[in-house]
Amino acid sequence: MESLLFTTEQVMQWINSWFFVFARVAAIFSLAPVFGSRLIPVRIRLIIAFWIAIVIFPVVPATPVVDIFSPQGVALLMEQMLIGLSMAFILQLVFNAVTIAGEIIAMTMGLGFAHMVDPQNGIQVPVVSQLYVITSTLLFLALDGHILLLGLLNQSFTTLPIAEWQFDKDFVWQIASWASNMFIGALLISLPIVTGLLISNITMGVMARSSPQLNIFAVGFPATMLIGFVLMMLAMPAFLPGFSQLLDSAFDFLQLLLRIS
Repeated sequence: MESLLFTTEQVMQWINSWFFVFARVAAIFSLAPVFGSRLIPVRIRLIIAFWIAIVIFPVVPATPVVDIFSPQGVALLMEQMLIGLSMAFILQLVFNAVTIAGEIIAMTMGLGFAHMVDPQNGIQVPVVSQLYVITSTLLFLALDGHILLLGLLNQSFTTLPIAEWQFDKDFVWQIASWASNMFIGALLISLPIVTGLLISNITMGVMARSSPQLNIFAVGFPATMLIGFVLMMLAMPAFLPGFSQLLDSAFDFLQLLLRIS
C-alpha cells in the first residue's frame, strides 16, 4: 500500500491559500451582527472562524502560490479583509438603523436621558434602542440571517476568487450609497410612533393654551411617556415586516456587491 507523501512546497501552498480564506472569514466575525458581538470572546470568535475556514477551504478555487510576507501577499491579505469587512458592515448598518430608530423614539417620548450599555457594541444607547436591538437580534436568528451570511461567504470565494478580484472605487461608492438606507429604515421604523407622539404633543399644547392654570410639565411628561409605551406596544407587530424588508434589502445588495446572480 502506497503512502501519501507531501512535499514542503505543497504544505506551504496549502497553508498560504488557507490563510487568505481565514482572513476573509475572520474579518466577517470581527464586525458582523451576532458573530462580532462583544459578548463572544475574541478567542472563541477566532476558533470558530478557524474551523469555518477549514470547512470552506476544500471548495475554494485554486489560488496561485503567493508568499504571505511578500508585498503581493500583504496586498492580497488586505483585499480579503476588505471583502469580509464590507459584508459585515452592510449587515451592521441594518442594526444601526434599528438603534437610530430607538434613539428617535426615546428622544420624542422623553427617555433620551435613560441610557444603558449595549453589550453587542459596547456603547451607551437609550433603553428603547436596546429593546429594539435585542428584538432585531432574535429576529435575525429566527429568519436564519446567520445561515444566509455564511452561504454568501461561501459563494463569495467563487464570484470573487482570491488573487483575481481587483479593488476599484466603485466598490466603495456602492457601499456608501447604500448606507443611506440606514436612515430610511430608521425613519420607517420610528415614523408611526413619532407621528402618534407628535399628535399627543400638539394636544398637550392646545390644552396648555386653553387652560393656562394646568401645569403642562407635570401632566405632559408622564402622559407622553405612557402614550409612547402604548404606541410601541401597538406598533411592535409592524416591526417584523419593516426589519425583514430592510434585511432583505441588505442581502440583495450583498448579492449584487459580490456578483452573485
